Amino acid sequence: MANPRRGASQFHHHNAAATSSLSPSPQTHKTLLLLPFSTAFSLPEEAVGVPVPPLRLRPPHLASLRLQRTAPPPPPRSRVGTDADANLVRFEADAVAKDARGWLLDPVLAARDAGVLGGAQFCSSIHVGEIRPGGMRGNHRHHTCNETFVIWGADTRFRLENGNVQGDGYAEVGFSSSEVIVAASPAGTAHALINVDRVRTSFFLGCQDSVIDNNSSTTDYKVWKDL
Repeated sequence: MANPRRGASQFHHHNAAATSSLSPSPQTHKTLLLLPFSTAFSLPEEAVGVPVPPLRLRPPHLASLRLQRTAPPPPPRSRVGTDADANLVRFEADAVAKDARGWLLDPVLAARDAGVLGGAQFCSSIHVGEIRPGGMRGNHRHHTCNETFVIWGADTRFRLENGNVQGDGYAEVGFSSSEVIVAASPAGTAHALINVDRVRTSFFLGCQDSVIDNNSSTTDYKVWKDL
C-alpha cells in the first residue's frame, strides 16, 4: 500500500523544484533591468509545458508618447539705425514711475520729458490694442496728425520712416518684453509695430492730436511691401 505521507512529500518536493526553476534569481532581475525598453525573449517550453511565443517588453506609456514639435523661431531681423533714428526712448519697466500696483505714465509728458520730438501735443484720439505673436500694426502714414505710442509686453520692433537712414529710408529697432517704449511719429511719417515674440502678446497705446478719418485720403496704407 502506498504511503500517502511519502507521496505528498514527493509531490511537494516536485512542485517546489518546478517553482524554483521558474522563479528568477536576483541576478536575473538585474539582467532584466538592463534590457532595452523593447526586448524580445522566450521561455523554455519545458518550464510551462506548451509552446510560448516570444514576449516583447514595451512600456505602454512610452509606446503612446508623441513628441510635440514647436514652431521654429521667427527669422532674426537686423537692427536698422538707432533709437534716435527711430524717434523713441526705452525704459526698463522697473524704472518707470510705479507703485505696488505697477507702472503708470502720461504718453505726451513722457515723450516730452525724454526729448522725443514730433509726437502728439495732446490726445484728441486714443486707441489701445494688442499685437499677437507674428502680427503687425500700422504700416501706414498719416498726413494730418502727429502720433505718440507707448508699447510694452513682448519682443517687438518699431519701424519709422526716416530719410536720413541711408539705403533703407527707415529706422527699425527692437526691444524686449521687459522694456516700455515711448515713440513718436510726426505727421507725414510712416510707422509700423511688429511683434517678433514667439509666445507673448504686445500691447500699445496710440495718442493722436487730431481725429483720423480712415476712409479719407489723408492716410497712405501698405507703405512697406516687406511687411
